[in-house]
Amino acid sequence: MRLATIRSTEGTFAARVETDTTAVKIDGYANVGDLLQVENWREIAEQASGEAQEFGRQDLEAVVPAPKKIVCVGLNYANHITEMGRELPATPTLFVKYPDALTGPYDDVMVPDYANSALDWEGELAVVIGKRARRVKEADAQDYIAGYAVMNDYTMRDYQYRTLQWHQGKSFEKSAGFGPWLTTSDSFEFGGELATFLEDEKMQTTPTDDLVFGPAALIEYISHIYPLDAGDVIVTGTPGGVGHARDPKRYIGDGQTTRVSIEGLGEIANKTVFE
Repeated sequence: MRLATIRSTEGTFAARVETDTTAVKIDGYANVGDLLQVENWREIAEQASGEAQEFGRQDLEAVVPAPKKIVCVGLNYANHITEMGRELPATPTLFVKYPDALTGPYDDVMVPDYANSALDWEGELAVVIGKRARRVKEADAQDYIAGYAVMNDYTMRDYQYRTLQWHQGKSFEKSAGFGPWLTTSDSFEFGGELATFLEDEKMQTTPTDDLVFGPAALIEYISHIYPLDAGDVIVTGTPGGVGHARDPKRYIGDGQTTRVSIEGLGEIANKTVFE
């Protein structure tokens, strides 16, 4: 099952996606994040009825527009760790992204002139939590996953490396496309390709099961630090192929589109616009 947050003239609404261009509205819920707050969200979504409505790419909002927490994982693919000149970690490297950083899966990303000199691409798989998780064991973690989506994690490298803390380069306003929809955990299998394209050139590729720390291990680790709530998002890291690690370095230019696809989840694409 696929769930989306769709824009309309009256606001947004949660919907069950029937095809890539049609969906059934789930009455009473403004977005997928609101729907996930209800214990029987899956049953409600499955039983939603009514005529399927057509939607376009620009009608898609960030699938969970305002999660309480967005927890990002750095250096979680072996090939990316190697290209950045680091050793495989014994524990996950965590940092946070604020909800203000999220934008629709096909929205333009507006980049201010003071932050456009080292703009990099990072395609990532996002895990969406389905119920409150506190001190969860890895063996039980799958029960806490609502589903998965695609994240286009724009990174301002010049801001990121101003200090040892990465957050400032990872959370610019409306810089992270998120969607196109949530694919529930029972409808997704790991192992397919994650690929990132700059225009039509493939920059990143890896199988999704090549994570150093998979979703279950991340949920165990994070939930022993603080609880994860329904609708919270874990962004699991990016594979090798980022522009900053290339020789010479390569960055996103004005007007260029970054596209991220994950087999089984769909794709998102954001055009970069320098202000």
